Amino acid sequence: QVQLAESGGGSVQAGGSLTLSCVASVSAHATSTYCMGWYSQAPGRGREKVATISSHGSTSYGDSVKGRFTISRDKANGTVYLHMTSLKPEDSGMYYCVAGPYCDDIRRGYWGQGTQVAVTS
Repeated sequence: QVQLAESGGGSVQAGGSLTLSCVASVSAHATSTYCMGWYSQAPGRGREKVATISSHGSTSYGDSVKGRFTISRDKANGTVYLHMTSLKPEDSGMYYCVAGPYCDDIRRGYWGQGTQVAVTS
């Protein structure tokens, strides 16, 4: 069982930046082969892919965040980051860390409890 703990959420003005972190509870070796990523959920909407990063470092982004958000990972410490810039009010929501064997099927993997992001205009 992999437990994921997110941190770094908060309130920020539009145009600002925020960096989220997610640490896996198991050893870094256990997650080193996993795809890790972030999903967001705005009130009244479903969870949407923000970004994923494979064990080899290949990244994929949702269309709405391309060019503004950057995902990275520290495999030695089992940590994944999401650096968000040029934030917009529509980026507000709960951000969930997710990890699984395959990026294409990561929704079926492990989920964190989420961290809240609020972008004010």
